[in-house]
Amino acid sequence: MKPVNTLMQRAISEAVFPGAVLLVAHQDQVVFCNAYGVANLATQIRINQETLFDLASLTKPLATTLGIMYLVQKEKLELSDTVARVLAEFKNSNKAMVTIQALLTHTSGLPDYRPYFKKLSQTDPSHSKKVLREFLVNEPLEYRSEQQTVYSDLGFMILAWILEQISGDSLNQFVESKIYAPLGIKDLFFIDRQTSVAKREFAATEKCSWRGKIVQGVVHDENAYAVGGFDGHAGLFGNAMAVYQLLYYLLAAYDNRATKSVLAPNLVRQFLTHQAGASRALGFDRPSEENSSAGKYFSKNSVGHLGFTGTSFWVDLDRHIIVILLTNRVHPTRQNERIRSFRPQLHDTIMSLLIS
Repeated sequence: MKPVNTLMQRAISEAVFPGAVLLVAHQDQVVFCNAYGVANLATQIRINQETLFDLASLTKPLATTLGIMYLVQKEKLELSDTVARVLAEFKNSNKAMVTIQALLTHTSGLPDYRPYFKKLSQTDPSHSKKVLREFLVNEPLEYRSEQQTVYSDLGFMILAWILEQISGDSLNQFVESKIYAPLGIKDLFFIDRQTSVAKREFAATEKCSWRGKIVQGVVHDENAYAVGGFDGHAGLFGNAMAVYQLLYYLLAAYDNRATKSVLAPNLVRQFLTHQAGASRALGFDRPSEENSSAGKYFSKNSVGHLGFTGTSFWVDLDRHIIVILLTNRVHPTRQNERIRSFRPQLHDTIMSLLIS
């Protein structure tokens, strides 16, 4: 793994990101795990393997999707169920017939993003979630459902709403009690703005003009921040080993060899399988045919996801390879997009060493 280490060191020196943790596992063994750079440019505190990162959109597959999977397993929800069947607020909207499956595969017809926080920041915090959900009900579709794939934060906000409506629990409490705790995973969690967290070392993200400071230890995503710290699309925090523990379990469940029966193997396999009519699996991304962030060597039978803050994971389900890259590339500004060209280069270097 010396070429990988060299590549990571060069990324730090060329300011691809201020800090990072890279973990590589092959055939159920962690073969590389190293930390690089700093958590905060102002304090120069070094990143270590325990550093906690804002996982951003990794929240979608590693929290919201797994919560929905659990509800399907308990027969409280079906992938063919429509939004309106669960949420009466949508019965008279143009999204009434959008299915759970369409939301998971980003084929709902919803737009990718809306800066709801600009209005939510002027709302009483105790009412912000209610106001957000009114925005979601009134948001028009941009295309016919299940006709094309458009990655959408909004779809996962609706999925979290569905999960909370059915379970009677909040997203954070639900995935903690049903998924993380039974698997013994302690370092994956949400941070509610109203709840203080034990003093831990967090990687800083952006110098936010809206909040007037460097964001550290609270969610970077503005919409998630505006509704209390998290929602179905963003807000999960964790370190590399915790992400690995969860992905290791999913890979073992996919192969029907998991020692803990949290999620049924057949259901895990269904969610991680490419869906007809979409470019994605259920809640997970898959390598694109060209210019994939996964590079050239991950098999077609792979799943992964990217996070805006500079986080990512890719899992080759056939070769049992897991690559987790956690960075603070948006520190101090989101304008730094050097990671786009770096990710495939890193993945190609890793894979060429493992499969040669």
